Amino acid sequence: MGFFGRLKEGLSKTRDNIVSGIDSVFSGFSSIDEDFYDELEEILIMGDIGVNASGEILDRLRRQVKEKHIKEPAQCREFLIESIKEQMKVDETAYSFEQETSVILVIGVNGAGKTTSVGKLASQLKQQGKKVLIAAADTYRAAACEQLAEWANRAGVDIILGSQGADPSSVIYDAVNAAKARGTDVLICDTAGRLHNKKNLMEELKKMNRIIDREYPEAYRENLIVLDGTTGQNALNQAREFGETAALTGIILTKMDGTSKGGIAVAIQSELGIPVKYIGVGEKLDDLQKFDSGQFVNALFDVAVEES
Repeated sequence: MGFFGRLKEGLSKTRDNIVSGIDSVFSGFSSIDEDFYDELEEILIMGDIGVNASGEILDRLRRQVKEKHIKEPAQCREFLIESIKEQMKVDETAYSFEQETSVILVIGVNGAGKTTSVGKLASQLKQQGKKVLIAAADTYRAAACEQLAEWANRAGVDIILGSQGADPSSVIYDAVNAAKARGTDVLICDTAGRLHNKKNLMEELKKMNRIIDREYPEAYRENLIVLDGTTGQNALNQAREFGETAALTGIILTKMDGTSKGGIAVAIQSELGIPVKYIGVGEKLDDLQKFDSGQFVNALFDVAVEES
């Protein structure tokens, strides 16, 4: 099964949660009126798509209904799908770091899938011909460095390790200087899982950013937050909190296989203005892929497409 097939299968609970409700509105209304739009909006919001995103999606749908003189509710389905795709579109420049000498700081709470995402991202960049280095700056969790070393080995990339309990910022310092000395294309830094309300850990995150800024000012910077797709609105709140400490440039949305809260992908992008750049549907190296709004919405609405 290809990635689209796995995504479609993974979004089945979200499909039951959102799409079945939307389809019942299309079949249950005989005309397009305010009640029709209100019902659609309620289903979108209840499906974790969020107030802002739902409003914008329906505003776009209203315009299309008016411009194309659509009278039948059932005819709106295709336009609603296109409206959601438009809402989630990620600009090509979102992946500019692939063309530059860059540093990617990967942050988020424990259990979201940070360490595995670092390994998968390193593998993808290595396959593109990039020279990749990983910094294991999660020195709090006993198994974190060993786990990351295993991923680095699988991906075939080098890793800078710190001993357990070492100052994470010192690991970042060593990794930045190693990256410069070795002519590394992309340095990916794993960081300790932190709750957004732990002040000392958030201060440490700021310190890591300052070290990278000072030691490697010429590097292109990415701050990616890893969010667990199964946590719904909680993921949105985490992104807001982390965004106050680090200038977030993108989101890696994990565990989209089997969640009923997949609509959060739409909400996060709309509410925060931060693009979902990668989406994960499993544990294998190729189970993390660049986010494609068309592919995601087609999988969500079970639209038949030819998979390459």
